[in-house]
Amino acid sequence: MRLLVLLAMVPAVWSYPSGAVTSSCSDLTPQHRGSSQTGASPYTVTASTRSYAAGQSVSVLLQASSGKSFTGFLLEAREVGGQTPVGSFSVSSSDAQLLTCSSQPKSAVSHTSASTKTQIRVTWQPSASQVKDIEFHATFVQSYSVFWVDLKSLSLSRSSNGSTTSPLDNISSSGCGSSKICLSQPSGCDPAVSSSCFFMSATALSPGTVSYEMSGPSSGYIAFGFSDDQQMGNDDIYICSVGANSLVSVQHAFSTGKTTPTSLPLGNVSGVEASINNNVIKCVFVSSNLISTQRASVSNQTYYLLYAYGPSSSSGQIQRHSGTFVSSNKMDISNPQTSQSSGLPKILQAHGTLMLTSWMTTATVGMMFARYMKSTAKGQKLLGKDVWFVVHVAVMSITVIATCIAFILPFAHARDWSGGAHPVLGCLVMILSLLQLLGALLRCGPQHPRRFLFNWFHASNAVAVKALAVAAIFTGLNLVDSTHGWLMSVMGAFLGWDVLFYFLFEVKIRWKMNSAGEVSGSRTQSVVLRIVYVMGNLACLIALLVGIGTS
Repeated sequence: MRLLVLLAMVPAVWSYPSGAVTSSCSDLTPQHRGSSQTGASPYTVTASTRSYAAGQSVSVLLQASSGKSFTGFLLEAREVGGQTPVGSFSVSSSDAQLLTCSSQPKSAVSHTSASTKTQIRVTWQPSASQVKDIEFHATFVQSYSVFWVDLKSLSLSRSSNGSTTSPLDNISSSGCGSSKICLSQPSGCDPAVSSSCFFMSATALSPGTVSYEMSGPSSGYIAFGFSDDQQMGNDDIYICSVGANSLVSVQHAFSTGKTTPTSLPLGNVSGVEASINNNVIKCVFVSSNLISTQRASVSNQTYYLLYAYGPSSSSGQIQRHSGTFVSSNKMDISNPQTSQSSGLPKILQAHGTLMLTSWMTTATVGMMFARYMKSTAKGQKLLGKDVWFVVHVAVMSITVIATCIAFILPFAHARDWSGGAHPVLGCLVMILSLLQLLGALLRCGPQHPRRFLFNWFHASNAVAVKALAVAAIFTGLNLVDSTHGWLMSVMGAFLGWDVLFYFLFEVKIRWKMNSAGEVSGSRTQSVVLRIVYVMGNLACLIALLVGIGTS
C-alpha cells in the first residue's frame, strides 16, 4: 500500500512548492499526467530587446493574459535550434528561483511555490563565448493537468558593436516568407531601408500567440486588420495611433463597416513598444487574442490583410483613412509568406481610365477645334454643318458621356462618400459638364443680340471645368500613387505641355490675325503644331493608363 502511495506522488513533482523541476530541463515538459495544450496559449515570454551583447543583461518577462494566471513555470535560454541552456539568469522576486540544468549553474529559472502568478520578470546575461542567435523557451503550468510546453520568444541576435537595440529598431523585411508573413507598400519594400515603406509582419510564436510589427510614414495612425474579404467591414483591427504629447499607443478595434471602428479591450496583448520619429510610426507587440471576423465558420484560419493609415485627433482617436491597401490573397499566419497588395480594383481603374481619356484627349481635341480650327476649316461642311462644329459637338458629347459613367463607377463600388478633395472636385466637374451641355442645347442663334452672353459663359465654363478636371486627376493619382509619385510627375508634365501649347496656339492665332493675308507655310506649321500637341498628350495618357493598370 505504501508503495502505491509513493508511486502516485512521483508525477506530482511539479506541484511541489519547491519548484525543483530539474528533471524537465531537457524537454521542458512537466512530469504530469496528460499532454501539453495545443490551443492558443494565454501566456507569453518576451525579451526587452532583439539583440544582446557580452556583459549586458536582457530583461525577460513571463506574463499571463488578462484574467489568467499560472502556478508553475520553467524558463531557459537556448541557441536557435539548440537543446541545451546558455547564459545565466538572476532573479529578484521571491516567486522565482535559479536552477542548474545540463550541469550549468543558474541556467534556468522556475517557481518557488504553487501560488498564483500573473507575471515574472528575470534577468539573463550571455556568456562571454556566446555568439549565436538565442531565444527564450518557457513552460507554463496553469493547473496539474493544464499546461503549455516550450513557448518561445522572438530570437535575439548577437550585437556586433556591443550595444543592444530596441525591437522597434529591428523591424525589417528580413525573414519575410520564411519565418513570418509580410504585407507592404510599395510591394517588397524594407522599412529598415526606406522611411516611405508601409509595412506589417506577423510571426507565429506558438499556437494562438503571434508577434506583430508595424511601420509606416504617418503623423496620425497606421493600422492593419484581418478580413474575410477585401472590403472594410467585420474586420479585426490593431491600430498604432499618435495621441497627446506625441505618445503612440496600440489599440484593438472591430470594424463594422465604413465608419469609425468600435474600440475593444486590448485583451491578451503584451510586449508593447511604440514610437514616432520623423513622422514614421513603429509598433511591435505580442497578441494571444483570437482573431474574430464574425465569420460563419471558424475552421478556416486564412484571412485577407488590410492596411490603412491617416490622421488622428489629439486624443489618439483615428480619423478617416487617407490611404489603404489589401493583400491579393488570403494568408495563414502559421504559414510564412509574402503577399503583394491587391492593387486598384478594376472598377476604379475603369473610372480613372475614362476620366483621363476624356479630359486629356477628347475634351482637349474638342476645345482645340472650337478655338483654333474655325478659320483653318472655314467653309468646309460635314452633314450640313461646319466641320469644326461637328467635330467639337461629337468629341465633347463623348467627353460628357464618359464623365457621367466615370462619375457613377466609384459610387457603385464604395456605396459611400469617400471623403477628401477628390470626390468634391469630381462632383464639381460633373455639375459643370452638365451645365455646359445644357447651355449648348439652349443657346440662342448666332445673330441674336445676346449671343455674346452664351459665348462668354460657354468659354469661361469650359476653362473652369477643364481646370477642375485636371485638379481632380491630380488628387486621384495621389491616392493611387502616394508612395512612388511618378504618376504625379507624368501628370505634371502633361499640365506643363498643355499650358505651353495653348500659349503657342494663342501666339500663332494672334500673329495670324495681325498679318495681312495668309503667310506662306502658315497652314502647314499649324497642322504640324497640332499633331505634335496631340501626340504629346497621347504619350502622357498612355503612361498614366499603364501606371493605373499596374498600381
